[in-house]
This record gives sequence, C-alpha cells and structure tokens, in this order.
Amino acid sequence: MSSEPTRRIVVFRHAKAEWSDGDDHERPLADRGRKDAPVAGRWLAGSGITPDLALCSTSARTRETWKLAVPELPQRPRTVYEERMYEASLGELIALLNEVSDEVQDVVMIGHNPGMHALADALAGESDGDLLPRMNRTGFPTSAIAVLAFTGSWKAVEHGVGRLVAFWAPHA
Repeated sequence: MSSEPTRRIVVFRHAKAEWSDGDDHERPLADRGRKDAPVAGRWLAGSGITPDLALCSTSARTRETWKLAVPELPQRPRTVYEERMYEASLGELIALLNEVSDEVQDVVMIGHNPGMHALADALAGESDGDLLPRMNRTGFPTSAIAVLAFTGSWKAVEHGVGRLVAFWAPHA
C-alpha cells in the first residue's frame, strides 16, 4: 500500500459567457452563467472536496464564475489569479500543476475550453464507470466539473496519472 497521499485536481470550466465583438478576455457571464456558477459551487461543496488552492484564469468570465461559486464552499481556498491559464495549452496547464507545492492536497483550476477538457481527458488514465466516455460525449460544457484523483507529488502530474472519479455539468 502506498504511503503517498491521494490528491485531487478539480477541473472547472467557466460558466456561460456573453458573446462579444470586443476583447475576449473581458467577456462577462451571461444570465445563465450567473445562475449556473453557484449551482456548480454547491455541487463541489456536496462532493466533499475542500480545495486548498484555486488557480483561476484572469479573464472576466472565469473570475466571475469563481466569485459566484466559492461562497457555496465550506471554506474559501487560497486563490491565485493566473495569467498563464488564459488560452493555455494542455502542456502549459500541466506545467502549472507541476509547480504546486506538495503541501497542497486538492487544487481547483477554473479555466477555459479547449484546455479544461483536454486536461481532464489527458490526465484520466482510467475512470470510474462510464465517466470518461460520458465526459467526452458532452464536450465539457460551460460550468462542467471533472474530478481526478492521483497519488504522488504534483511534480509527477502527467498524461494518464489520474483516475476520473466524478464528472458533473448543470445541463448535461
């Protein structure tokens, strides 16, 4: 039996945003997004996961999603607004996870597609039941949350390291 701690990565796509011809980074949430974000926060609270750290993209829609979701949690994790998450590639997202201190047990990442879906899919070497095919069928919609568990150091996070243990989306 491994003495390594079990850690969790919560991959959380921002809630539904308004469409705009302006600056993509500054797009706010749509009405549906403002309704879905607290629901996602309640689902996360009900899952029993209490993240120690939140890594949130600096875009307006991700910051607003997190601002509406976090009050639903039993405790507020330390939050880092991370510029590198906006338009991040899969490799960049994994590199961010590799930088997390091993003192942190559970991390929530609030970001964008296609990166959030790619991250959850790439890290899931296995899954409980039909979670992985179900997640991939949905295309990881807005406000979707995937939870991956793994053992070991954050420095060891790589493709296939995790087990997809939960997947939720408000309208899926």
